[in-house]
Amino acid sequence: MLVRTTPERTSVDIELIRAHTPGTRHAVHLNAAGASLPPEPVLAAVVAHLTLESEIGGYEAADAVADKIADSYAALAELVGADPGEIAFAESATRAWDQAFYAIPFKPGDRILTTSSEYASNALAYVQAARRHGTVTEVIPDGPDGAIDLAALAAALARGGVRLVALNHMPTHDGLVNPAAEVGALARAHGALFLLDACQSVGQLPIDVRALGVDLLSATGRKFLRGPRGTGFLYARAEVLPLLDPAVVDLAAADLTGPDEFTFRPDARRFESWERSVAGQLGLGTAARYALDLGLDAIAARVQGLAARLREALGDVPGVTVHDRGTHKSGIVTFGHATRTAAEIVTGLAGRGVVARVSEQTFRYDAGARPPARVRASVHYYNTEDEIDTAVAALRALLG
Repeated sequence: MLVRTTPERTSVDIELIRAHTPGTRHAVHLNAAGASLPPEPVLAAVVAHLTLESEIGGYEAADAVADKIADSYAALAELVGADPGEIAFAESATRAWDQAFYAIPFKPGDRILTTSSEYASNALAYVQAARRHGTVTEVIPDGPDGAIDLAALAAALARGGVRLVALNHMPTHDGLVNPAAEVGALARAHGALFLLDACQSVGQLPIDVRALGVDLLSATGRKFLRGPRGTGFLYARAEVLPLLDPAVVDLAAADLTGPDEFTFRPDARRFESWERSVAGQLGLGTAARYALDLGLDAIAARVQGLAARLREALGDVPGVTVHDRGTHKSGIVTFGHATRTAAEIVTGLAGRGVVARVSEQTFRYDAGARPPARVRASVHYYNTEDEIDTAVAALRALLG
């Protein structure tokens, strides 16, 4: 059992989870927002399939685990409240997002609404869409708490012509959780597609695509889901699939019906390519099952509790400023120091057995307001309260 249930509360079995997580024996790992520590069942699933491929061949190995491949779609669907036919495997969250975005049949003048904290790779796609299709990208300002301003979004939607609302559920750099359900409701009410970049939230928070009003959602394996690198997935709502025209088509996505005709698969796997890492897909499915067994509510409660403990402790360190915003905060904690650079702090912490990362927002629509690099310490449920205290003590020692 990964979860202990009592009449009062549900909590994770931290001893068992850490026994499943070899990396916790070597350092205080606070980089779940970059690449978390995979549990042993995920490692075992990947290695077992690679071993099978070495013994009988890649094609034959895939045939032998067809039931497990099918279950990976079922597990990912259950993770986000979807149907298996609405899930496509991808090599990353970026590729999943790209597959969704580039399938939208944009027309000249179509408006795309996004946020000031959009990821740079997504912003590049907006520029390309403007060049190719004549779309117009508009940035919805932040509200007082740093999250997307819902009143401004509603006003922008009311002006009409919005083809897409694209939202990052959790920016990578300032700890907030954007109000995805409210955004989804507004987009649906005005007939706009809603694309949610959930690369930081899947595996950290309970996700229900129906409740969020999501049409398209992209996610990765390597972050809070604790899956292998080189894996991700796309959710595409069944009702919007007929509206989408995938930019890349191969024999996994469609069938040739004549010399100059083809038909797409009826499900989300029209976004897949035939060649992929089967071992990675099985590892991703295993990671989804692991999170489901643990329980997303239990995960979210623990992550938020650890992050709150870290923010409070950092606030007592002289010269340190915590930069996180948002009414609802995630497990991503960002901070800076009055005189020491983020790179100096991250290097110094590494020498003391604490893994954090430099978070540099490489792009902002309001470029003049681009913040300096910060330290990003992103907790996960496999961390302990003692590790949080150890990390802060290491920081105090480093700063002198």
